[in-house]
Amino acid sequence: MSTVISRLSRRREAGMSTAEYAVGTVAACGFGGVLYKLLTSEPIQNTLKDVISRAFSLFGG
Repeated sequence: MSTVISRLSRRREAGMSTAEYAVGTVAACGFGGVLYKLLTSEPIQNTLKDVISRAFSLFGG
């Protein structure tokens, strides 16, 4: 009996299971979708263009 317990206690769980991969994939896709919608919105694009043009005017002359 002690042999079985010692073998079970040495067993390590490394990596993710299939369900964890599925949840991680769905979360990553959801985050990517939100990020895409945010970055393609008009106010954010205008803000990014303004920041980039200011940086070029500071360093580019």
